[in-house]
Amino acid sequence: MKKTIVLFSAVLFAFVLVFTLSSCSGDDSDTLYVYNWGEYISDGSEDTLDVNKAFEEYYLETYGKKITVNYSTFSSNEDMYAKISSGAVSYDVIFPSDYMIERLIKENLLAELNYDNIPNYSHIFDSFKGENAFYDPQNKYTVPYAYGMVGIIYNTTLVDEADAAEQSWGLMWNEKYSGEILQFNNSRDAFGTALYYLGYDVNDATEEQWKSAKDKLLEQKPLVQAYVMDEIYNKMKGASASIASYYAGDYIMMYEDNNDLEFYYPKEGTNYYVDAMCIPSSSKNKELAERYINFMLSEEPAIANAEYTYYATPNDLVVNNEEYQEYMNDIKENAIDLLYGQFDSVPTSAYRNLSSDRLALINELWEELKIVSDVGTGIYIFGGIIAAALIAVIVVMVVRKKKREKLAQ
Repeated sequence: MKKTIVLFSAVLFAFVLVFTLSSCSGDDSDTLYVYNWGEYISDGSEDTLDVNKAFEEYYLETYGKKITVNYSTFSSNEDMYAKISSGAVSYDVIFPSDYMIERLIKENLLAELNYDNIPNYSHIFDSFKGENAFYDPQNKYTVPYAYGMVGIIYNTTLVDEADAAEQSWGLMWNEKYSGEILQFNNSRDAFGTALYYLGYDVNDATEEQWKSAKDKLLEQKPLVQAYVMDEIYNKMKGASASIASYYAGDYIMMYEDNNDLEFYYPKEGTNYYVDAMCIPSSSKNKELAERYINFMLSEEPAIANAEYTYYATPNDLVVNNEEYQEYMNDIKENAIDLLYGQFDSVPTSAYRNLSSDRLALINELWEELKIVSDVGTGIYIFGGIIAAALIAVIVVMVVRKKKREKLAQ
């Protein structure tokens, strides 16, 4: 028995030793985990540059080391936050929006960047640095990736031009288009549409004003076909919906496939946002992540990403590139002006991180809204089915009773 144990131990030790040596010397690869918005990077489709693959090739050529980019996507800041804050998954590079960056910094969920590893940061316009970057005024945690404003997309063949000409959030509440309206499926943007329409401050609204915004969304609910994020592309491109609130860059992407779509920034005011590249404090590959961010700012991938996403970029290598400007304006005649030149056309404000009490209130109001919209309708449908079934049973019973009475006669 003892000989068996000794032999087993020797074999086990040899296996562990071989495995350890092979892990140290035989496999020289690392994995970079990137977590980004959907449709937000040039991915190699339709002859575009596959940026992640290009980074893998660049890294092998530059540093002599094989790495793999593991790329996944989220549909809202809130979904991303739930993953990051839970600690269940570790990412190396994430792309949150401004107000969410404030929250992540406050909760110590972001790592400070070593900008020595990101020399291409010099290509970011100064207007996106320092105090101008309210979400990271000391420039410790972020590198801006893209920016823009929220507006309203509408189908010119399905919406009366007179209704769209008002350039108002009110189009999202127009009963004429019941069942043809798409609303954001995230709390901050959905409430933002109602707050702007009501004339309330999206950051300093009182509790009563937030409740009024919920009531406004409840008023809109019967008109809404669906609460969406990435699902909006197929619905608007395929004309299965007529009106939606969404981001300007995505509108241009949809317009490329459906020239009947138009867009405007609502006159009551709208959200101005910045999405940035950050490294979570839980990252296991911080230096590799910084080199990835630096690569994203270099000319070829930066232009490829801007042309693929159609979002405005804070990178001078892109904005000052004439071929990029021609490319965008070939898709839509006023694309560059729409993305870069209309920030003074309507009042704008950026979402800020809110207090824990206010965030709790918003979550509560959002859940109330979604319960009414998702469960409430289901209850009515289920109730209708039950009622119809009862009526059918009663009819059958009456018919059978009459047949029995005839037979008895």
